[in-house]
Amino acid sequence: MTANVKRAMALTASLNRLTYNDADEVRALFSDLIGKKVDDSFLLAPPFYTTGGSDISIGRNVFINQNCTFYDLGGLDIGDDVMIGPNVSIITSGHPLAPSQRRAFVVAKPIVIERNVWIAAGATIIGGVTIGENSVVAAASVVTRDVAPNTLVGGNPARPIRSIAE
Repeated sequence: MTANVKRAMALTASLNRLTYNDADEVRALFSDLIGKKVDDSFLLAPPFYTTGGSDISIGRNVFINQNCTFYDLGGLDIGDDVMIGPNVSIITSGHPLAPSQRRAFVVAKPIVIERNVWIAAGATIIGGVTIGENSVVAAASVVTRDVAPNTLVGGNPARPIRSIAE
């Protein structure tokens, strides 16, 4: 795990020297980071931070805005047509609550973000959740439970606000 984190830190440092106008180079470095080629429709606005990269899967036509942090140890699956706003944190790992165990190990759970989801600025997604197709996570929300498809959620913890089914 330590070697993977060091590798990710080196790759993200290189990626973060690029600008939005360097889209081809950003895609190439991001592909290297996750170990799979991303689609030509993928856009990322640096800076970007991650703990590993190899546990991230990205669909087509995904946009990731500036200053996002992905802790992907538990696995992160991002579907097609997803938009992720600035300052979003997607955190698949954490530590036990018991003080005697906090430094002993890491607990990791996957996150799935289904097709056509919009995660607005400053939101935090916690491990073990699925965000259903076409849903919207309101700005600054903290998602700790699954989000049903076609739903707007918001708050801390995020709760359903209304359906957005067309």
